[in-house]
Amino acid sequence: MHWLKVFIAAFFEVFWVIGLKYADSPLTWTGTIISIAVSFYLMIMAGKVLPVGTVYAVFVGMGTAGTVLSEMIFFGEPFKLTKIMLVLMLLIGVLGLKLVTKEGKAEGAESS
Repeated sequence: MHWLKVFIAAFFEVFWVIGLKYADSPLTWTGTIISIAVSFYLMIMAGKVLPVGTVYAVFVGMGTAGTVLSEMIFFGEPFKLTKIMLVLMLLIGVLGLKLVTKEGKAEGAESS
């Protein structure tokens, strides 16, 4: 369940990163700000249970891959085999981090 939060946070990261580049109206800026809030809220919630370093690496890796692919698919960025191979290597590293990371029990004020 906590990894799902990280994946959804990365999904919203793609929207806010693209929004920072292309937002040009109050509506698109509002969507960008909402995406930032949702993205960071979910990442912070996941980081309370999962190792923060791994959460951040997975979050950034998936967000980067999603942003690069979205730019190519929706915004005319040229497809380059080298770029696709590097994104795949990034995703393999992210998947590896996820596979070797165990969910821990939350510590601190919220655990009982």
